[in-house]
Amino acid sequence: MRQVYLDYSATTPVKKEVLDAMLPYFTEFYGNPSSLYSIAAESKEALAGARKQVAELVGADEKEIFFTSCGTEADNWAVMGAADVLKKKGNHIITTKIEHHAMLHSCEFLEKHGYDVTYLDVDSEGRVNPADLEAAITDKTILISIMFVNNEVGTVEPIRELAAIAKSHQILFHTDAVQALGNMPIDVKELGVDLMSISAHKIYGPKGVGALYIRKGVRLSNYLHGGAQENKKRAGTENLAGIVGFGKAAELARIHLDEHIQHTSSLRNYLIQQVQEKIDNVYVNGSMEHRHPGNANLTFEFIEGEAMLLYLDMNGIAVSTGSACSSASLTPSHVLSALGIPVEKIHGTLRFTVGDMTTKEDIDYVVSTLVNVVNKLREISSVSSEKGW
Repeated sequence: MRQVYLDYSATTPVKKEVLDAMLPYFTEFYGNPSSLYSIAAESKEALAGARKQVAELVGADEKEIFFTSCGTEADNWAVMGAADVLKKKGNHIITTKIEHHAMLHSCEFLEKHGYDVTYLDVDSEGRVNPADLEAAITDKTILISIMFVNNEVGTVEPIRELAAIAKSHQILFHTDAVQALGNMPIDVKELGVDLMSISAHKIYGPKGVGALYIRKGVRLSNYLHGGAQENKKRAGTENLAGIVGFGKAAELARIHLDEHIQHTSSLRNYLIQQVQEKIDNVYVNGSMEHRHPGNANLTFEFIEGEAMLLYLDMNGIAVSTGSACSSASLTPSHVLSALGIPVEKIHGTLRFTVGDMTTKEDIDYVVSTLVNVVNKLREISSVSSEKGW
């Protein structure tokens, strides 16, 4: 049976070049980068090299990149660290209703500790209206956090414009760029952001390593306390092999960015076209003009997404019904709800995300399988309805 992986927004396989770069740092160059003896020198040099590679991918200075365990930690650190440092200035934070749970749950935690959070609405495509952000700002606003690319529907937010509004009010601006990294050009200076979260495992690097960009001059409270690693900002012995892998993945993403965007966007468009030509009552969620190049979030009317997912899995196809971090939940997607999609249609939604390893033959197999699965499930649904089940 053919195996087709179409959930690249959940995670990506580690590329061979990335694994090859990592392997020596498990065995041959195992020294702790913080140690002073010669065995550690290679480790320290590798750490610096990876930091430079990640910085180059996002247009940052290498001293502005601080490694974390993942994108979630970076999000938590950004919002918690900013809230703590700026608590004497104000207690108001602005974010959106479609953020990743790493941000939403951090904000909910802060609300329990005296902070006021505004959750901005989005339009039917998942875009934030800059005028809504402007209207939400008060003299107590200390942080604005709006994700770069939504992890479920793939909508790209107008980050440059939103960050400019924050800057005009001298308010810190953070963006969760985990889904944007490696999928579109990013230049933190051009965007005007103060803080940005990223992660390795979305760009064919290893799991368990991320980073937070902190613009020079921005102060954050430390999130982890202990040693003096990461310029005394993030304690804990560095995940050296993982960081080296992140660096290599970032280098590959930078070199092959245009090729990657062309490959994934063409296959995504082909998938959407073929599905809509061969299956009735299928709708695309999110913006097509402002979209992650590999994302196709599709609603299939009259059937359940969970049933489709299971049938596809039995045919060797891996897709998602929403974000991977909440796939165990049966509650409707908070993102699709924010777009105004009715609950019954939300439950008939699948997220397909293509990647570098995806082929046109993969898409043809997925579409032909989908046609059979959807027809079967709609037939069952129709019979059940007629019999009053």
